[in-house]
Amino acid sequence: MTFPPSVTPISDAQRVLCVFAHPDDVDFGSAGTVASWVAAGIEVSYVLVTRGDAGGFDQTPRDQMPVLREAEQRAAAAAVGVTRVEFLEGYFDGSVTPSLELRKEIVAAIRRYRPDRILTSSPLRRWDRFAGPNHPDHLAVGEATTCAIYPDARNEFAHMDLGLDPWVVREVWYSGGPNPDHAVDITDSYDRKLAALRAHATQTTHMAELDKFMRERLGETARNLGLPDGRLAEAFTVLRTE
Repeated sequence: MTFPPSVTPISDAQRVLCVFAHPDDVDFGSAGTVASWVAAGIEVSYVLVTRGDAGGFDQTPRDQMPVLREAEQRAAAAAVGVTRVEFLEGYFDGSVTPSLELRKEIVAAIRRYRPDRILTSSPLRRWDRFAGPNHPDHLAVGEATTCAIYPDARNEFAHMDLGLDPWVVREVWYSGGPNPDHAVDITDSYDRKLAALRAHATQTTHMAELDKFMRERLGETARNLGLPDGRLAEAFTVLRTE
């Protein structure tokens, strides 16, 4: 199973909501794109479902990890110009499911932020890169967000107890899914992406050659999607939701 070909993105997006499972998810896959949106005057907000309590690569006490990772995500967001960062409560790294409760919380965020576009993780597995995109939390958040976009958020009779007006999200961008075909040239915003990744110290300080690794991966993405040599790109699937 895969996605259909991407549509041409809407040209008049004013607000974007990024919904991801863990701190650093948005930055590894999309920080360069987010930085370019912010530079273009688009208002970007983040909703993180967990605080990444199961992350890290050292002996940091487990009770400190969510505190550290929340602070890291806020610093990473600031590196790309995002100031609105929200964390949901009661969800834990490694145990997220696309529950009705999670859908409702994402609906509440959609109705509050009223985004034209949502960026989230793919609900479809990517078999050519097993680790990373296929984390169950990523798939679960992608699925819950997709259901929140349609039918939940736009249905005036769904979640009426929220006391928030319905909202139609016009477009969804999926990160980490199979065969992404919409390239965003992030060469000019790469330094901000790298700064965002380095802000996630608990997740990246063990990567001695982070810059080299990212340049190689983003350069390969750019070449595979037809960009000139020397360019760096992030890739997505873009679908219209109206």
